[in-house]
Amino acid sequence: MDFKLTKTQLLQQELFRKFAETEIKPIAKDMDEAEEYDMGLVAKLQKAGMFGIPYSREYGGQGADVLTYTLAMEEVSKIDGSTGITLSVHTSLCCPCINEFGTEEQKQEFLRPLVDGTKVGCFGLTEPNAGTDASGVQTTAVKDGDDYIINGTKIFTTNSGFADTFIVFALTDKSKGPKGMSAFILDKEMPGITVGENIERMGIRAASNCEVAYENVRVPASRMLGKEGVGYKIAMTALGGGRIGIGAQSVGIAQGAIDEAMKYVKERKQFGKTINKFQNTQFKLAECQTKVDAARLMVWRAATAKDNHENYAPLAAMCKLFGSEVANEVTRVCVQLLGGYGYCREYPVERAMRDAKITEIYEGTSEAMKMIISGAMKV
Repeated sequence: MDFKLTKTQLLQQELFRKFAETEIKPIAKDMDEAEEYDMGLVAKLQKAGMFGIPYSREYGGQGADVLTYTLAMEEVSKIDGSTGITLSVHTSLCCPCINEFGTEEQKQEFLRPLVDGTKVGCFGLTEPNAGTDASGVQTTAVKDGDDYIINGTKIFTTNSGFADTFIVFALTDKSKGPKGMSAFILDKEMPGITVGENIERMGIRAASNCEVAYENVRVPASRMLGKEGVGYKIAMTALGGGRIGIGAQSVGIAQGAIDEAMKYVKERKQFGKTINKFQNTQFKLAECQTKVDAARLMVWRAATAKDNHENYAPLAAMCKLFGSEVANEVTRVCVQLLGGYGYCREYPVERAMRDAKITEIYEGTSEAMKMIISGAMKV
């Protein structure tokens, strides 16, 4: 592959960087402290076309590729992991379900407003007793005439506090287990949907992440994606692509921490000189940057494979596994380089370290990624 970005991609990367610096950075710390996402920023993300980057102009998207989308994910995540996951869940999880499995009518009605900046989406798969083992989903969808009645509870549904469109997975045939799972497109206003309070978390605290209850929610059969029984396939396909976004988020969080540490070590003086003059500091940062660059190239490889319609699933698992490990290691090193100040909320490396941990957990734990990778290796 060509390891150089095109002129267009470089220009877009610069635009993403400027957006993050001017629109996200001034409020990132305040959003984290308040544990609430700024709806004004959501509107700016929509207006800037950030929610429709890899989608066809035919449906109101930006018409760019997956690689360009990863550039956006990295730039916003350098500044704020919460914005990274807000963008990722909408773009990598919600929209692909409709884009890849929806009918033309569903794309026009539901995908278009998601990618043209009108609406925000979320993805409801995880349940209190169904995390890594998605086959443990207990939410049901019972056929009733031309409708389905959905009952159940989802948890950790990112964006649910302000999302308009919900992709929800439910069992239409409990006797078949995962093969009896189906996917539906719901609107937040549908009677019977109750979105709980934001779940208090260690990191990505500004992101909206709630428990959502579905009680006798009546959904027209026309809102089913594909047909009965293909929901598990739809969910796994979306998650496979979503891991590329999380890999990019991991790279962004790590690179952002390095950037902050670089500024600090050039100013902080100890023993009569700035600490960037000490070889230990130089070596630590050299190691961190090498690992981040390696992770970034793995993300680009997976994104390029997806753009080329190749088998990207194991590559996506690799970039998420390695990228998330790098994000956690690098942010810890950067906090250490800042010493006591690194442990203070005044400096963004503290937030980066908290945000990094979840990248090893959501959209497939590191252990699950190893299962996917070793399976592809046919170990």
